[in-house]
Amino acid sequence: MKSLQVVKYGEISESLAFNETDKPQVQANDVLIEVKASAINPIDKSIILGNLQSLLPIPLPATSAYDVSGVVVEKGQEVSDFEIGDLVYSRVPQEQMGTLAEYVAVISSAVSKKPGNISFEEAAGIPLAGLTALQSLEYAGIKENDKVLIHAGSGGVGSFAIQYAKAKGAYVFTTTSTGNVKWVKELGADRVIDYKTEDYKDIAKDVDIVFDTLGRHYSLESFELVKEGGKVVSVVGPLDEASAKMFGMNDYKLPAELAKASSEKNAEYKFIFMHPNGSHLNQIKLMIEDEQIKPIIDKVYPFSEGIQAFTHLASGRAKGKIVVKIS
Repeated sequence: MKSLQVVKYGEISESLAFNETDKPQVQANDVLIEVKASAINPIDKSIILGNLQSLLPIPLPATSAYDVSGVVVEKGQEVSDFEIGDLVYSRVPQEQMGTLAEYVAVISSAVSKKPGNISFEEAAGIPLAGLTALQSLEYAGIKENDKVLIHAGSGGVGSFAIQYAKAKGAYVFTTTSTGNVKWVKELGADRVIDYKTEDYKDIAKDVDIVFDTLGRHYSLESFELVKEGGKVVSVVGPLDEASAKMFGMNDYKLPAELAKASSEKNAEYKFIFMHPNGSHLNQIKLMIEDEQIKPIIDKVYPFSEGIQAFTHLASGRAKGKIVVKIS
């Protein structure tokens, strides 16, 4: 079968290649998905550049990407939740990475039937971003009337998180650039902050939850904005100590400035490492079918232009998700 693979670490144009690979073997708890569409994400770019070699070592060459939508064409003998012909979507586990291919085998617990009211391309753009937003905001205990700051509202995770938070009844602040203000407002955000003309720290005050999708100084600045006893959840900032232990970093300590700021506000800091979960995807499916959330697609590329899709991702200018149509 045809696959788009990472053949070495480095610049995107030099590190990706189309190769013929074997169709995956289905284990007892797997389903084999004929891939209709796959979405690419910043983590895929980071893997190609070699930035995650210590955390996510992979043998090269390796087929890229984690997000998938498609049709079940084979299943293992222990699988009872799916049948041949089911239309499904998934964020595949790390050890099954490789959705930029004609087929992918996925453990069934990471799979859900896809929303019935959207296309394969739209469904492919949901899993990683949707699970990241859901798991982050649910960890923070989001509830009706909470004030939430979501950074980078025009990105794949941010655009989903805005819609999810609004579906939960929260008041949403979000940041974006001038050209995206109107578009992000239409997603449902209550106060869109144009970071080119406004300082978000003057506007979003005493919030219950900060969802940090930017890292760097934004992680520390979150504690200037969160209320006493609030929560800061980050998907790109420093690891917290419990998360570090998951990676075997038993002597890790939260950076001193961050620990001090967290303590002074009695506010929790948590790094969220998204985990594949078919049950969570089914929750998202129901919300999409109820039209509480809509998929946001920036551009769909044919499989033959998969490398160009990564170049577009690396530009950082996507509004929503970048999807590759496989078949």
